[in-house]
Amino acid sequence: MRSVAQPGLGIVVPHDMALDRELWRWTPDGVALYLTRTRRCDGGVTSATMATISEPNRVAAATADLLTTEAAAYLYACTSGSFVRGVSGERALVAAMVAAGAPAAVTTSGALLKALAHLDVTRIAIATPYDDSLTEALSEFLVQAGVSLVSSAHLGHHDEIWKVGPETTAELVRRADLADAEAVFVSCTNLATYDLVATLEAELGKPVLTANQVTMWAGLRLLGRPAVGPGQRLLAA
Repeated sequence: MRSVAQPGLGIVVPHDMALDRELWRWTPDGVALYLTRTRRCDGGVTSATMATISEPNRVAAATADLLTTEAAAYLYACTSGSFVRGVSGERALVAAMVAAGAPAAVTTSGALLKALAHLDVTRIAIATPYDDSLTEALSEFLVQAGVSLVSSAHLGHHDEIWKVGPETTAELVRRADLADAEAVFVSCTNLATYDLVATLEAELGKPVLTANQVTMWAGLRLLGRPAVGPGQRLLAA
């Protein structure tokens, strides 16, 4: 009897990704994750470095490295890398992944736009660990996509973002939020957020979307499977 292959997601991440374990927390039983990293690029988390790391040919090459897994869909799990060239740049990344052999593909920034549309949200606040320039690039991406930016807050980090503690992240979200914002987006797939989402949503009274959350939500939807996250509004909508 021929065995039935386990459904899987091929996931391309930047070379400095340190939170593989968090992606698994949104993953339901019976789904496999296959991760690979783009080629190393020296430099901190800046607009210039992220543009280099996320060149379509680099992401396409990493995608091709995963084709033997026969994953049903592919993700580029990097927020800044997928918004730094604007909306057209995000679309170019998806096209490059599909051209490399991905049956279907989504990026973190593309997943954010899908999540906002799913929730019928058009006005958001953003919270980022980045510097001014990269935070502004996210703002410009959202405006290009037709999303209204109400407010923003950032930490100014250029490296080791995965070491930011939960209290620092929670306070960042509180600083970013304003009453006019229909939701808050927490950027960066290297920022741990799984344990904060439900608590902050209860406190702020609105959806709190995070980079890894929207990435896994959108990717699993391509498989027809729900993401796992008790108390998270996006996953219940």
